[in-house]
Amino acid sequence: MLKSVQITSDSALDEQLRRLYTTAFPVEEQIPYDDLPYLMDALSIDYTAYYEDETLVGLTMVLSLTKYNWWWYFAVCEPLRGKGYGQQILTAILEKYRTNCPLILDIESPFQADAPNPAQRQRRYDFYLRNGLRDTETSRTYNGITYRILSSSDEPFTQQDYSDIITSLRSVWENMPKKEIIRDKR
Repeated sequence: MLKSVQITSDSALDEQLRRLYTTAFPVEEQIPYDDLPYLMDALSIDYTAYYEDETLVGLTMVLSLTKYNWWWYFAVCEPLRGKGYGQQILTAILEKYRTNCPLILDIESPFQADAPNPAQRQRRYDFYLRNGLRDTETSRTYNGITYRILSSSDEPFTQQDYSDIITSLRSVWENMPKKEIIRDKR
C-alpha cells in the first residue's frame, strides 16, 4: 500500500526527490528545482511524494487554479516502473481531484511528426486515456516540443483556456522578487 506524503517548500529540497525530478523529466521541461520552494510559497502547488514502506516510489505536482487543477509533474522511480505503481498513483490523483475542478495534464504529443520518442509518447498517451482522461484536442508547442492537453472532465478546454493559464502564471513569476525569479516552464 502506497503512503503519500505532502511536500512543503521546506521539505522540497530532499535529495531523493530532487534526483527523481531531475532524471525523470527532460531539462527543457523542468522548472529549475531550486526555484520550486519559492514557487510553492507563491502558488497553490500540491507536491506529493509516494512511498512503499520507506522507499520513494514517485512524485506528483498539481497546481490548483481557479477553474482547473493543472497536473504539472508525475514520475515513478525508474527501477520501479512497470510494476503498477504509476497506476496506483494515477488512481489516487484522479480520486483526490474528482470533486474539485477538472484536472488537466499536458503531455508530449504522440502526434508530433519529428518526435525523438514516438513509442514512449504513444504508451503514455494510451495509459492516460485508458484511465479516464480525455484528449481535449488542444495542443501547444514550446521549445520545439508539442504538448497535448488531456482532461479529467468532459467540459470543453480550449486554446484560450491554456493561454489564460500561462498568462496568469507569468504574472506571478514576473512579480516575484528579483532574487526569486522563476524561469518559464512552458
